[in-house]
Amino acid sequence: MSTPDILIRGARLAAQLTERGGDVSAAPQVDLRISNGTIVERVAQADGGIAARDGERVIDADGLVALTGLVDLHTHLREPGFEQSETVLTGTRAAAAGGFTSVFAMANTLPVQDTAGVVEQVQRLGDAAGYATVRPIGAVTDDLAGERLSEIGAMAQSRAEVRVFSDDGKCVHDPLLMRRALEYVKTFDGVIAQHAQDPRLTEGAQMNEGALSSELGLKGWPAVAEESIIARDVLLAEHIGARLHICHLSTAGSVEVIRWAKARGVQVTAEVTPHHLILTEELVRSYDARYKVNPPLRREEDVRALRRAVAEGVIDIIATDHAPHPIEAKECEWDVAAFGMVGLESALPIALLTLVNEGHASWAQLETLLSRRPAEIGRLEGHPTALEAGQPADIALVDPSGSSEFDLARLRGLSVNSPYLGMELPGRVAYTVRRGYLTLDGGELVDPGTVAAAALVSQGGEL
Repeated sequence: MSTPDILIRGARLAAQLTERGGDVSAAPQVDLRISNGTIVERVAQADGGIAARDGERVIDADGLVALTGLVDLHTHLREPGFEQSETVLTGTRAAAAGGFTSVFAMANTLPVQDTAGVVEQVQRLGDAAGYATVRPIGAVTDDLAGERLSEIGAMAQSRAEVRVFSDDGKCVHDPLLMRRALEYVKTFDGVIAQHAQDPRLTEGAQMNEGALSSELGLKGWPAVAEESIIARDVLLAEHIGARLHICHLSTAGSVEVIRWAKARGVQVTAEVTPHHLILTEELVRSYDARYKVNPPLRREEDVRALRRAVAEGVIDIIATDHAPHPIEAKECEWDVAAFGMVGLESALPIALLTLVNEGHASWAQLETLLSRRPAEIGRLEGHPTALEAGQPADIALVDPSGSSEFDLARLRGLSVNSPYLGMELPGRVAYTVRRGYLTLDGGELVDPGTVAAAALVSQGGEL
């Protein structure tokens, strides 16, 4: 038994919208037919389009922009161990609502994702839920303790075929351990994703270090704590010839270190979060813990530098660092509140607002930042490289027109610690197609049972 065929009629392809801040209507409209998880036809409407067949689901995509399904290289799904914050099911529902068809799940669960058994468990939960492809990220060190390497080889050879390793939430601070980890992953084309935070320079830190932290009486988090680790690690990666990825870049100085490293030919890539592209340390004046995040919100000058770095290609991707927390972990005093923000549902609107609408990036670049490049860095198999015949049917259809208030109804995960509540944000994901079946239909999540059944079929199972 197969899932119903889908005909997407009249979409405009993001890949053909190459002018920064350009007019969406400049791209020709195309029809896409999806069957058995694959795009089987692509015909421009100017050439007659594709005629609908009986029993086929037809989506009127006039006015919508089609992108290859979004990929988040940095998501916290919390399960196992912290199901009060998020589960694989609820987190991937949030992903589908945001246009994501694949997410990489960070290792700081309980137990930690530091063995083949745990990463396989997380992947199985994602397969069963069906809302997104879940690729587990393996821990670099046992229990994230930073003392000895984890079972990197076993995780790489497991059913989960882990290719990204990170102690995110903690820095791999020991330079010898970092060197050995880079040497290990080089043998199978893996990558170490470093959380760049010198622990000694940030003990008790609560916000960006500067005049404002002094004024508010909060312990400062210096930019050099991030920049010094990045500088050390790009030199290690150059020495070894291994791949290094820098998580949640947040300072202008970090941008310059990455620029320098890339000019030398170091195999380094970097991500920026949506919140570091728009929010600044000034929000901390409110003592609203929704704005407490690791790394902290920085200066306006840093935000501008990060946007320029994205436009110039120094920063490779946008990653959400989706970090759900229960209400009690955020509705409390600033000093004891948890670090982190949810971000899967808001990533695309923030990217539109800060990059496309401001003329820093085109829709084609946005597709690269949020889909193609993260898939490349994570060595994600089965992800489409283009929306054309023969490619896997992972697609996000976005309505770019108008703006609306971002409210609680837009959040589809288990936690609601979003910094954007009440903000007017542009664009909205209308449809998400994963492996040829709908997970988001007209802005509404498809029923879990229907999605799970379709996922089973896509994996070769029987209903």
